[in-house]
Amino acid sequence: MSTKLNTLLPTSLVGSYAQPDWLIDRAKLAGRFPPRTRARELWRVAPEWLAQAQDDATLIAIREQEEAGLDIITDGEIRRESYSNRFATALAGVDIDNPGTALDRSGDPTPVPRIVSKVFRKHPVEIEDVKFLRAHTDRQIKMTVPGPFTMSQQSQNDFYESEAEMAMDYAAAVNEEIKDLFAAGADMVQIDEPYMQARPEKAREFGLAALNRALDGVEGETIVHICFGYAAIIHERPEGYSFLPELAGCTAHAISLETAQSDLDCAVLETLPNKKILLGVLDLSTPEVETPEEIARRIRRALPHCPAERIIVAPDCGLKYLPRDSAFGKIKAMAAGAAIVRESLS
Repeated sequence: MSTKLNTLLPTSLVGSYAQPDWLIDRAKLAGRFPPRTRARELWRVAPEWLAQAQDDATLIAIREQEEAGLDIITDGEIRRESYSNRFATALAGVDIDNPGTALDRSGDPTPVPRIVSKVFRKHPVEIEDVKFLRAHTDRQIKMTVPGPFTMSQQSQNDFYESEAEMAMDYAAAVNEEIKDLFAAGADMVQIDEPYMQARPEKAREFGLAALNRALDGVEGETIVHICFGYAAIIHERPEGYSFLPELAGCTAHAISLETAQSDLDCAVLETLPNKKILLGVLDLSTPEVETPEEIARRIRRALPHCPAERIIVAPDCGLKYLPRDSAFGKIKAMAAGAAIVRESLS
């Protein structure tokens, strides 16, 4: 079991961490948009040894988070080619051998799962991952799952009458997975919904309803992550979110957002008075490691608009694309920066 989290300004990854070069071809990974279908060609290890290698690399990610001083540990999404494709391609209703096409958030066509029949969860997808994580740390642990709205936007619909109907079936699958993750030992589960920012009109139309369906009846601390896209790939950062106050209407306990790369006006946090905030304070557009004092300054920017008791300190999104030494240096600085602010408040 995990130790109870009683630290002011606890620290956590968003989800991903830098995968080792011996495990995955990082140049290939960085040279393309995040895969929506399976991308087995990214792995450097032979299929018969891959699961063992992924376990070993996950253990390294856990230990580096602990060494850096993080309070909430993830598995670094080390076993994933992208945050979403491992779960999305494991569902019924998906023809993974004959992919479809959809526009990614930058407007370029990309191969995606093609939906040919009703989407449902055939079996648990991440249960062994959370059990492995629980067995290898005594700190609080968090698992991430792709959100139903985002998966609906990352697929070609050849079956449903509407995207909204498809999103609700995705939501039912996510709901089953989340309940199993908590039963297997997760302290927190995060739903990744970046496409709510990318496609706010559709998100208002049916995304929020799908999100709440995914959270229906869930007992345990839940988070929704929304972002501007990976800084390694999407270089232009808007000054503010196109879909954020609406998340006050979701049943998740916390909202995860980015403030560093966009230099976000943190006054927007006042629109989420009933939510905890995972506050992104690491700029991942550069491998340069920030000083703890710079991290502290970014945390303090939020405090006039959200009390420290409701803040969890985190990176912006896309740590997996950074060099490993840079990723470790940044999370270490993040933990040190949170400690500076924590000390000044107490």
